Amino acid sequence: MQKIVPHFWYDKEAGEAAELYTSLFEQSSIDSKTRIYDTPSGTAETVTMTIAGQSFMSISAGPFFKFTPLISLQVMCSTLVEVNRLWQQLSKGGNVLMPLEAYPFSEKYGWTEDKYGLSWQIIYLPDQPIAQKITPSILFTDEQYGKAKAAMEFYTTVFPNAAIDGFDYYAEDDPQGQGGKVQYGLFNLEGQNFVAMDSGITHDYKFNESVSFIVNCETQEEIDYYWDKLSYVPEAEQCGWLKDKFGVSWQIVPANMNELMSTKDTEQLNRVTQAFLKMKKFDIAELKRATEEE
Repeated sequence: MQKIVPHFWYDKEAGEAAELYTSLFEQSSIDSKTRIYDTPSGTAETVTMTIAGQSFMSISAGPFFKFTPLISLQVMCSTLVEVNRLWQQLSKGGNVLMPLEAYPFSEKYGWTEDKYGLSWQIIYLPDQPIAQKITPSILFTDEQYGKAKAAMEFYTTVFPNAAIDGFDYYAEDDPQGQGGKVQYGLFNLEGQNFVAMDSGITHDYKFNESVSFIVNCETQEEIDYYWDKLSYVPEAEQCGWLKDKFGVSWQIVPANMNELMSTKDTEQLNRVTQAFLKMKKFDIAELKRATEEE
């Protein structure tokens, strides 16, 4: 099981977006859809999917959060044909942030929001092995500007199997005054690559729950550990969700949570739903009791 799973929050479009994303990449599928009733958002729908061999999850749960470019998905492509195909589909009806063209770091690169608002970076990397097709990229700007390196160091101390793989810094004579800040940092958590970048350009964005990272935990001790290490904003703690000290949202959940929520037993599903809606940090024993009640 993938330890850390990116999660996307939509108003109503989680299923539709999943259909698009899984149609664009090989080794992709929609793995489950589950309706959850009587939540604070009313009826919500969760979707689990595989995209390019990687696990992702999404939810339709109301218009409470808006995607921003602060967390985007960087897609590594080995051919220009693939670059152009993905760009055409992902930019259609969306908002182009950086046009698809040549840049110093790639002869073909573009950054776009898709029609649902989720951000994608499409980059051409010929003659390079691509071990991970899609890499979450976290941009530190405005009040978080200059914290990319600190965040990488923090995350790699929280997760037991983690490493910083390298930094590229802005030159000291950077025309926008970003000298010495992280232009591109690559780090690995539990076998998955992540990117961190600083940007001194004013964007007026803040991290929010539109994109979060699920951490699958096998035991209550593991849930307690990640909760204690990551949670920094007490008022953001709800239903397994938390915010860390940089504002990034995480969900600390039992590894079998999707199994619990995919049951065909509607009464059991309702009991589990009502049990976890009352929780801040998840209690595995309490969730288990909810599955066993008659």
